[in-house]
Amino acid sequence: MSFQVHLIDGTYELFRHFFAVPSRKTGAGAEVGALRGVLGSVIGLLEEGATHLAVATDHVIPSFRNDLWDGYKDGSEVDSEIVEQFEPLEEGLRALGVEVWPMVEFEADDALAAGAVMASADSRVNQVLICTPDKDLAQCVGGKVFQWDRRKNLLLDSEEVKKKYGVSPSSIPDYLALVGDSADGFPGLAGWGQKSSATLLDRYGSIELIPDESQQWDVTVRSSGSLAATLAEHRNEAMLFKRLATVRLDAPVAKSIEALEWRQPEPNFEEFCISNRMEALVSRTRNLLIDRA
Repeated sequence: MSFQVHLIDGTYELFRHFFAVPSRKTGAGAEVGALRGVLGSVIGLLEEGATHLAVATDHVIPSFRNDLWDGYKDGSEVDSEIVEQFEPLEEGLRALGVEVWPMVEFEADDALAAGAVMASADSRVNQVLICTPDKDLAQCVGGKVFQWDRRKNLLLDSEEVKKKYGVSPSSIPDYLALVGDSADGFPGLAGWGQKSSATLLDRYGSIELIPDESQQWDVTVRSSGSLAATLAEHRNEAMLFKRLATVRLDAPVAKSIEALEWRQPEPNFEEFCISNRMEALVSRTRNLLIDRA
């Protein structure tokens, strides 16, 4: 018997629901609208037939990457009502009976990447779906691993990644290093746009293999002389950005696929839902258990 594995970007889901759903507060005044939205979305996956899943979160937003680059995202600009929902989200997911990977030194992206490696190595798994539109995770696509933007219902395989970014999945960290990633807080190299970066990386594969001199390039890009000069002068910086953009595969996640199998909510799930004004989720899980019986 083979099955799919769903690896969910809990941080992305929390942000998405915070800005997409109405505010909802508990009697104590705590904001739980996004929390309710994410839990409902995960239950939705289970209702659609998901059997093995895990959710990765940024339990602490700063990571080891902040030690490498001062400008890297640190969460200082994140709305406090989002930050305050991370721990309740992790608590609610565990009460639901879902495997949770809360990252401290690493990031949720690293957990998703490490989890994809673990899951795809299991012969029973026929497909690993990394559920996020985050372009960083496109580097993980290949073989059994796909990236799924649930909101747009877009499924990316290696060919779709190449079509979208102009480079293969393995070159995504190089691509982000050159063009920059404002969401993560590093600027890339001046003058290096999406088209020029994709053209050169499609030819050479990685920053390390792009020649210093534009006369050695056997592909045509605009302003090649200035681009080559910039890369030659800032190659070390580009390599640092590549390191920032490369997901780590040694993040702490489950050791085997068995930990990801969903069976039923924990005994405290109903109490959690009632105290956080999301009673409707209780009836949905009850119906789910009846359907799977």
